[in-house]
Amino acid sequence: MSTGDLLSIEPLELKFPFELKKQISCSLQLSNKTDSYVAFKVKTTNPKKYCVRPNTGIVLPRSTCDVIVTMQAQKEAPADMQCKDKFLLQSVKVNQGATPKEINAEMFNKEAGHVVEECKLRVLYVSPPQPPSPVPEGSEEGSSPRGSVSENGNVNGAEFANAARAFSDRLDLQDKSGEAKALISRLTDERNTALQQNNKIRQELDILRREGNKRGGGSGGVSFLFVIVVGLLGIILGYLMKRT
Repeated sequence: MSTGDLLSIEPLELKFPFELKKQISCSLQLSNKTDSYVAFKVKTTNPKKYCVRPNTGIVLPRSTCDVIVTMQAQKEAPADMQCKDKFLLQSVKVNQGATPKEINAEMFNKEAGHVVEECKLRVLYVSPPQPPSPVPEGSEEGSSPRGSVSENGNVNGAEFANAARAFSDRLDLQDKSGEAKALISRLTDERNTALQQNNKIRQELDILRREGNKRGGGSGGVSFLFVIVVGLLGIILGYLMKRT
């Protein structure tokens, strides 16, 4: 940053990410450090190569102004990527309320007694930003496990096999656990249903037995029927208990 009394200039080096056949721009920020109006003018040693907007202007008191410097597309790269171009930024106090249209070359004439500050700016070429490297296949989240890479760049086959086996076993255990839970739940529901039906049949048999005792003569038939039903229920419950 410049340490002039009128304007602070940042940066002091114009850095262009150089690319052939491509226009490149960078910006300067001018900050007025005074309570006065300050006029500025930007000059360059190679005016055909650069476009400066604005190349002249007024910075209001305690305010800032941005200047855009655009380098025209170049057909050839300079030797060793070195640039000898330079810029000169001149600044001078002007009357309050002055406008950019009132700026003229006489304002920056030191011989006329004007106090003119000057700041020289260098031009540097830098390497353009590199695009991000492509993501290797299979490195995305959710992809299947791959073998680790050792320090010498070789894939460790044993670690790959172990990781794949552990992954497969974990999936098998999850599948089996889910099937077992479903089977247990279904068998439990079947057993509860059978117990409910058994209780219902027992209640109905008790009613029939009491009615038979009252009528007399039918107790033998009812007792025989009761024995048959109880036997069938025992077979069904035994089968269900074996499945669980």
